Amino acid sequence: MASIVLKRTQQKMPVVGFGLWKVTKSACADTVYAAIKAGYRLLDGAGDYGNEKEAGEGVRRAIADGLVRREDLFITSKLWNTFHAHDHVKQITKMQLGLWGIDYFDLFLVHFPIALKYVDPSHRYPPEWFGDDGKVYTQNTPMHETWGAMEELVDEKLVKNIGLSNCQGSLILDVLRYAKYEPQVLQVELHPYLTQEALVKLCKTFSIAVTAYSSFGPQSYVELGIDKGTPSLLKHSVTSAVANKHGKTEAQVLLRWATQRGVAVIPKSNDLGRLSANLDCNSFDLSETELAALSALNINLRLNDPADIDGRLAIFA
Repeated sequence: MASIVLKRTQQKMPVVGFGLWKVTKSACADTVYAAIKAGYRLLDGAGDYGNEKEAGEGVRRAIADGLVRREDLFITSKLWNTFHAHDHVKQITKMQLGLWGIDYFDLFLVHFPIALKYVDPSHRYPPEWFGDDGKVYTQNTPMHETWGAMEELVDEKLVKNIGLSNCQGSLILDVLRYAKYEPQVLQVELHPYLTQEALVKLCKTFSIAVTAYSSFGPQSYVELGIDKGTPSLLKHSVTSAVANKHGKTEAQVLLRWATQRGVAVIPKSNDLGRLSANLDCNSFDLSETELAALSALNINLRLNDPADIDGRLAIFA
């Protein structure tokens, strides 16, 4: 399986993983088991997804049935916005590990560079974006404090690698100025409608691996009603022409557009056929002309923007 070697630990991170965003609790254990059985070794979760306990059940079942060992898996999770204060980082990480039923995360990311008011997990978990009254409450916790607490997780062997998500270049450079352990991975929205070439180039300059989420663009957001009326990349004439030429699916083409440029991907599918096809996206190569044609679709369309929730959260401004 193709992988990216992470700079500090030299651990191999699979290039194609399985994303757990929007996987329902009722289906999650079976979906995770099926993904592992199909050959996936990276599972990308988060506290905010609300399905960590069920994902862990799928992992335990796969291990019990002899499909994998824990060390064969690369499990990613993320720190939610309400837990950025130093003392809350370790507390919630241990709780999340408990939900998964594992001793460590292979990768733990700061989900957003946004600090929100603390919500006790016993009151509400996941806490999501809003207070009990439906309003957003920010908290003055600097990234310096949060990152220092993330580094302590490494020292205590609760996580192997730490990284960032939904961050732009200026904040990455700021973290690099004071980090004892540099970010190993940056996870961001990335697809032909939002190519983020300058950001990817910056990460490569500092040997920070990049993982793309929402590789299919608007498709992930249709059911949420926030696809912004954009034509589907899976049905775009450029994508379809490339797919027909190679005898591949449009999804495989979009994934290969990323992986061929050294970017990891974490697609999700509940369909066993598509699940296997997505994993097989590295079995062919796109020409430079095809890569360029897909990249030319860029319209800087950002579908996951906290500014749409509250103007004070415009981290991409």
